[in-house]
Amino acid sequence: MRIISVDSIKGYERLAKDILNENNSVLMTAGTIVKKEYISRLKALNIEYIYVEDDISEGITFDDSLEHQIEKQCLETVKEILSKYTYHSNKELEEITTIADDIIYDIMQNPDVIYNLSTIRNKSEMTYSHSLNVCALSVILAIKLKLSKKMIRDIAIGCLLHDIGFTYITMDYSDLIMDKCSEKEQKEIKKHIIYGYSAIEKMDWLSPVSKDIIISHHERLDGSGYPFHLKGNKIKIGSKIAAVCDEFDSRVYGNLLPKMKVHDAIDFIVSQAEVKFDLEVVKAFVASVAAYPIGSLVITNKNEIGIVLRQNPKCPTRPVIRIIQDAKGDKVNTWIEKDLTKELTLFITDTIIN
Repeated sequence: MRIISVDSIKGYERLAKDILNENNSVLMTAGTIVKKEYISRLKALNIEYIYVEDDISEGITFDDSLEHQIEKQCLETVKEILSKYTYHSNKELEEITTIADDIIYDIMQNPDVIYNLSTIRNKSEMTYSHSLNVCALSVILAIKLKLSKKMIRDIAIGCLLHDIGFTYITMDYSDLIMDKCSEKEQKEIKKHIIYGYSAIEKMDWLSPVSKDIIISHHERLDGSGYPFHLKGNKIKIGSKIAAVCDEFDSRVYGNLLPKMKVHDAIDFIVSQAEVKFDLEVVKAFVASVAAYPIGSLVITNKNEIGIVLRQNPKCPTRPVIRIIQDAKGDKVNTWIEKDLTKELTLFITDTIIN
């Protein structure tokens, strides 16, 4: 199984997973041959990527990735909790702590887990999926930084709620890019920080660490962030972690920022270490995220094309790949698997958007 963009459909691909609409009704069942005439309909439904099965992706599965596991377990519950909070009262919001505990438990079962993003996200669920991703990745970083169990839990809860202020933004920001917005639009979007903090400020069950993440996850070391333009050590560790995870997920999925390939988003974060982001947090981040997600088509320095089969937990930039096209451009018919932690002269130069 692998992920391809709707734009790259050739008309003979076999669907590997059901396609659902915003109400979770099945639009197209797994096993269906995806014809070219379906492209415009899928785009109209804001579906940009699909899972397909073909010869290239034989043996690849996404079901065991942390992102999919957490989304499967928690997405509907997070949506329900935040909807109750929006339309009823603050009391239901405390249920979010059970989601944080579930995520921490899952990660603790495999503390060497490598975070592997899929680059598929339903637009209607963007806020909820983003919060889950930021939470899970923040927990991984907090564990790597050897923070206390209480601090890890407080960070997890804060990250699940870090964008709660967006529930008070009335404008449609789903297709906006922050740098291209008018000054008025930018001011309104930035208000989500204040709206969010004002909503939870007096909630006794929420720790100061969690509250600080909600108001400070857009602060940056050089003072270029908001709302207070805090610098350096005036930004607390929980918010430093949330800042990196929020920025990364937003860049990969194009959430108010130009969309980037995963390895380019990692490079961007690294380039901002000690400028906008804490160096120790960035080191933990680089050690935790797969630069080349499972199922990605990659180009090697020998001009071969391969597909990523699995990750090497000790070296996220050097996965195991299957060569599918040789340097001459010919299709490889025999299964050639290469572990880049052992093939030391071979490395990935880029990914192919498919």
